[in-house]
Amino acid sequence: MSAARYIGRFAPSPTGPLHIGSLIAALASYCDARANNGRWLLRIEDVDETRCKPEYTDDIINTLHQFGFRWDGEVTLQSTQKNRYAAALTALKNQQRVYACCCSRREIADSTQHIGIDGAVYPGTCRHLQNLQIDDQTNAIRLLTSSDIVSFDDRVQGLQTQNIAAEVGDFIIKRRDGLFAYQLAVVADDASDNITHVVRGADLLDSTARQIYLQHLLGYATPSYMHIPVAVNAAGQKLSKQTLAPAINSREAVTALITSLGYLRQPLEGLKSNATLTPSRVLDIAVKQWQPALIAPTRTQTYE
Repeated sequence: MSAARYIGRFAPSPTGPLHIGSLIAALASYCDARANNGRWLLRIEDVDETRCKPEYTDDIINTLHQFGFRWDGEVTLQSTQKNRYAAALTALKNQQRVYACCCSRREIADSTQHIGIDGAVYPGTCRHLQNLQIDDQTNAIRLLTSSDIVSFDDRVQGLQTQNIAAEVGDFIIKRRDGLFAYQLAVVADDASDNITHVVRGADLLDSTARQIYLQHLLGYATPSYMHIPVAVNAAGQKLSKQTLAPAINSREAVTALITSLGYLRQPLEGLKSNATLTPSRVLDIAVKQWQPALIAPTRTQTYE
């Protein structure tokens, strides 16, 4: 790994307060960046304006600060980068890689014959409908995919391969409500920020092939990827806002950080007695002892 050019990031969505699953992802990305003398950026992924709230953005920033995290540069908001995404979309239009789609989810479910990694695989219904206008705000915009295999070597999960056309189908990059989709936004942002290493939860592992596909089309560099196990409860449910995972409490920051390091199977030397430890000190020790090779190569892991 080239430590001199390492640029990582943490990119939470402000749909609620940070929970333990978010903390684990922040901790892993922070430690990996700092252990390699790299920069660590904070990006708020609020591209989905229907679900994101400004008060959660403020809460996330304050919570991270209270937990001892320090980032490089200014916090960036996806909601302020629409021109960046529009430029990427224009580039794809110029390559004739996109088309308008008027299909509803129900219509797709009723017409598809294949179930893929994200549910019904889009059957390409609107591919050849010339009467649909890409710039019509009532239509979504889909990216043409190919049957070429996309592969990458994940630093935790190992070799990954995906046939996007067969397992996902042509996917949406701009929604019918006019909002840019996550896949396009994250690719444009990572390229603009010169991100070299992405460390995040394995719930996004299946999205990575789509992002690499977009990177190739747009002429962007492909970062190194590392997907850590997603924390689940005893019932196997992902710890998230939807499963009512409680918000992390800054008064218990030291304990939460140490427990999260244990979840990541990291060494805990110097952290056994937390009576005099501060969150910043825990992070300093964690960075010095960081060993990503110890992380379990599984998609999920029970948080206890």
